This record gives sequence, C-alpha cells and structure tokens, in this order.
Amino acid sequence: MSVHVKYRIGKSIGFQALVVLLSVACVIPLIFILVYIIQSGITKINWHFLTNLPKPVGESGGGIANALVGSIIIIAMASVMAIPFGILCGIYLSENKTSKLAYWSRLCVDILQGIPSIVIGIVAYFWFVKPFGGFSAISGSIALAIMMLPIVVRSTEETLLLLPDSLKEAAFALGMPFHRVILKVVLPCGISGIISGVMLSVARITGETAPLLFTAFGNPYLSTNITKPMQTLPLLIFNYATSPYNDWHDLAWGASCILLIWVLLLNIFTKLITRKWTVQL
Repeated sequence: MSVHVKYRIGKSIGFQALVVLLSVACVIPLIFILVYIIQSGITKINWHFLTNLPKPVGESGGGIANALVGSIIIIAMASVMAIPFGILCGIYLSENKTSKLAYWSRLCVDILQGIPSIVIGIVAYFWFVKPFGGFSAISGSIALAIMMLPIVVRSTEETLLLLPDSLKEAAFALGMPFHRVILKVVLPCGISGIISGVMLSVARITGETAPLLFTAFGNPYLSTNITKPMQTLPLLIFNYATSPYNDWHDLAWGASCILLIWVLLLNIFTKLITRKWTVQL
C-alpha cells in the first residue's frame, strides 16, 4: 500500500472520528437535560398531581389539572384554525410553482416562520386582547395558530412537490376534475408527510410561553370558557418556577416532566411517520 493511499485512509478515519465526536458532543447536553428534568419531576407525578388544582400558598400538595385541560383546549383550537388553512395554502403553492402570488406567499410564509414568538404575542395582544377588553384562551389560540401556520404550509408544499406528476396525469386522463384529483389522489398519497408536518407544528407550540403571557395570561382555577383567561403548562411552569415557594417549585418540576414527555412522544411519532413516508417513496 502506497503512502498516498495510507494518507487518504487515515484522513478518512480521522474525519469519521471527528464527526462521531461532534455528534456525541451534541447529544450529551440533551441527555443531561433529560435526566435532570426526569429526576427532578418524575417523583412529583401521581394521580393526585394530575387531577387536582394547585393549592393556595402555604398549603402542601396540589396538582396541575387546570393547566392540562387548558393546554389541551388551546392547542386543539389552534390546530383547528391553522391546520386546514395551512394545508390549503400548501396545496396552492405546490400547484402554482411559478406564479407571482405563490412567490410572494412563499416569501411571507418563510418570514413568518422566522418571527420570534414574543413578537407574535405582542401583535396578538394589540390585535385581539386590547380590542376585546381582556385576556382569553381564544386569543392565545390565535397566537399559537399563527406560529403553526408556516410549518404546516411548508411541510405540505414540500411533501406534495415530491409526488410524481404521473399520478395527477393518470387521474386527469381518467376524466377526474381538478378538485377530485386533489382530494382523492394527491392528498391521500402525501398524507404521511402532511401529518408529520402537523405533528411538528403541534410540538413546536406545545412549550411556547411568550405568546400566552400576552394573550391567555393564566388562571389558577379550572376553566373551559374560551373567552376568559386560561392556564397552560408553560404558563404554570413559568409562574411557579419564578416563585419563592418550594411547593410551587415541585409543581413546576412535575409539570416540566409532563411537558417534556408530551413533546418527546410527539417528536417520536413524527419520526415514525416520516420514516414510513420515506420508505413509501
């Protein structure tokens, strides 16, 4: 074996070792964070913790039932607002690749995706909270829906662009109208990729706190009225973690563990769907 070949092999091995080292360096902080949160919060989680309201200051115990219910309601409303509209926008962009409207729409979606969440919260405050005279769950849902929208739009567009044109051409050759081609051929073929984008958008907004500070505001009681302030897990964690009371710190750690498990499950589910989509292609 020549010196030049040995040099190239050694260079390749060194580069592979560097990649492995950097990958491990990226994973180590994540492992430490996961272990620390789970160790601090898993012991606080029980049935009482999940089904009871927080106790007043000075009383031990309490739970996060109001935050769990509020998070589910607000995320569900945001999903109802953002997902259908985002999928429709993604279909339009994928079917009109070169039009000026599609170009500017795509540019606006990309810019919206890069706007900080706290800025979206401020905008939602001046657009919805102040005109209607108070904080509410629906204003928080609108703020989160704005954050979900660009993720759903771009994932839908990119997924549909991967589909071969022969699918649509075959459907048109059979005499199907355009709307039936989209509903019966295009969307079913791209459903896995679209769902993965939807799940990513839900995971993205699950832990958002800044927009909800300006809109939903929080509520120490269990409330299902969407026109009134409502508690969520990120708001509860923020308020209790910054408090001077140890009991509230315990609630914050337990809620953090619940939120972490929730986001991890969403991301794992998204990865499984994405893997299935890749195999189908």
